[in-house]
Parts: sequence; structure tokens; C-alpha cells
Amino acid sequence: MCKGDFETMVSRKLTIVQLLPEMDNGGVEMVTLDFGSFLAAKGHRSIVISKGGRLVPELIKNGSEHIPCDYIGEKSPRCLKYIPWLRKFMLKEKVDVLHLRSRLPAWIGYLAWKSIPVNKRPLLIATFHGFYSINAYSAIMSKAQKVIAISNVIADHIKKEYHTPENRIKIIYEGIDENQFDSDAIDNKRLDAIQNKWGLDKSGPLVILLPARITRLKGHDIFIESLSLIRSLKWIAVCAGSSDLKSSYLEDLKAMVLKKGLKNRILFPGNCEDMPAAIKLSDIVVSSSCQPESFGRISVEAQSMNKPVIATAHGGSIETISHNKTGILVKPGSAEDMSYAIKKVIENKELYTALSSQGRSRVMAMFTKKVMCEKTLALYLENLKQVA
Repeated sequence: MCKGDFETMVSRKLTIVQLLPEMDNGGVEMVTLDFGSFLAAKGHRSIVISKGGRLVPELIKNGSEHIPCDYIGEKSPRCLKYIPWLRKFMLKEKVDVLHLRSRLPAWIGYLAWKSIPVNKRPLLIATFHGFYSINAYSAIMSKAQKVIAISNVIADHIKKEYHTPENRIKIIYEGIDENQFDSDAIDNKRLDAIQNKWGLDKSGPLVILLPARITRLKGHDIFIESLSLIRSLKWIAVCAGSSDLKSSYLEDLKAMVLKKGLKNRILFPGNCEDMPAAIKLSDIVVSSSCQPESFGRISVEAQSMNKPVIATAHGGSIETISHNKTGILVKPGSAEDMSYAIKKVIENKELYTALSSQGRSRVMAMFTKKVMCEKTLALYLENLKQVA
């Protein structure tokens, strides 16, 4: 492709395909939705290929096309039928960029892309949305022409475990909807709904929120232990998140609460459908993950609403939280460190105010979906130009 061809290409709308298993719940799906909406608003043709899911109507409403493929993310020989179909589709629709967002669909996408003549292939991009297991199956994500890492810690993981050259990796932080996670956008009706669901008294003690799926990886037991060390202070804690019905972990946690003498002080209300309202209702937001988070989305959402965050000091949290400025980082697995940090924020009003005042400006500069989308599109254009 000559220079004139590239200039013609960027002046017209690009055709971009995002490939993932489904459009249901989850961070990957939300990023796909947000980026598709951004592309459509910019006049590009945004296509998402997946099994489908509850986010499809919103995806289409916001200007993207959705092509349903029932077995695209299924570990079954049935998924192989999509290889020749996808090859034909990319050639027919003159796809400019194929963006892989999950491992099994990535194999389908890569094999279809590899079968196309070199001069007709779209640009191949893959995003590592997390710490994938280290094996040949996961290695497919490192085979793209450019690999996006959602944090520095993920970039280091890619370089170390998959030996991917640094010049093929681009760090682009995930982004949140700063308008959705804005305290001024949440009315009293939404706050009342959360209070009523959780059974909280409007004039009650301050609220400490741990928003996370109830699994051993999220460190709920450390959180409960830390609270038992500061039981003399006035607080009520909410562990908002769904649990695996096949696991006894939730029951184990409830038994722990009773044993620590914290009955009616630590609540487990289940999944929360209105997280912005839940964060606004809270005074402190905690992330107690035992294993490193790839990004730490909830900490960013809380900072966007100017809530002080206390999080374990590993993974993406080290990057998303500015220690002693927008939150406090504590030693992973240490209930003592966590209890000390919570106590300090509760008792020191000046510190609480300071931690609450800087979070949103940091998020606006680094972690919005607008920043994420603009950097991703810029990566496309830069690399399309290089192969022109």
C-alpha cells in the first residue's frame, strides 16, 4: 500500500471487527461496547462478533453491528467451522482491523487471518485483559502484530511469560465512564433504593464498601479479620457481590462474622445493579484481593467519585491508586495493615478530605473510556500507516 492509499484509507471510514465469546456481563464486554460506540460515533464501521448476550441491544443502539456466532467461544470442534467463514467475511467486507479480545475466539481469528494473502490481511490486534494461564493455549494472544496490555503489570507479564518483544506491546489502560461514575449524576432516589435494599439507616455509622464477587481470590476473609481489629469504631461494612452457589465460601464468611462478634455489622446483600449509587452511598471503598488485579477497575470507579480507596499493594492497584494521595495501599494478606489504614482514614478527617479530593482529576487524566478509545484508535492508525 502506498502513501496515497493510506491517506485515502484514513479519510474514509475504517471497518473494525472485535472478536469475543459473548456480550453479556464483564469488563471485557464493557470495553468492547464502549469502544464500538466510540468507533461508530467517529464514523467508522464497528462490527462485533460473539455468541450474543444482554449487551447486544445497547451495542446496536450505539451504532455497532453484531454478528451472532453460537460456538465462537465454545471449546468444541464446532467452533472450527468459523475459520473459513471468518476468512471469507474479512475479505468480502474489506476489514481493516481484526481485534482479538479472548483466547478461544483468538485462535479462530488468527487462523482465519493467517490463511489470507499477506497483502490482503487486516491489521491484527490482541488485548491481554488479564493474567492468562501460561500455556500454549493462552500464547495465541501474543501472536498479534500489536498486543495491548491494560496495565504495566500485564505488559511485564506478557514480556516475561510469552517473550513478546517490547516494541510489539502497547500499554493502554482500561477506561471507565466518568459520566456514569460521577457523584453529581446520582439522585436521592437511587441512593434510597440502595439504602432500602441493604437495610441501612440514613443516620447510621459510616459505610465501608467491598464491591467484589465473593470468591477466595478477593480476600473477604482478610477484610473481615481487619474489621474485627477495629470493632470499637463506628462503622458498618457491605460486601456487595454475587457468589458461586456451588461454593461454601459465603457460608464460611458468614460463620466468621458471627465468630468475630460482628453480626449485623457486615452485610452480604448479593449482586449490586447500581454500583455508582452504591459507591456514592459509601464512605470508604476497599479492595482486598489476595492475587494481583490486572487493572483494578473498582478502585478507579471509586476514585472517579472522590471516595478514598484502600487496596492491597500489588498488580494494577499500584498503578491506578496514588498512594497517600487518592488512597492507601496496604500489604497483601495483612489484616493488621488493612485495619490500620481503615482506622487512620476514619479517625483523621483531614486525611479523609485529602484522599477524597484528588481522585477524580487523576481518573479524568488517565482512566476514562475516552482516553482508552482514543489511544486504541491511534494505535490502529499508526500501525496501518506503517504497513502502507
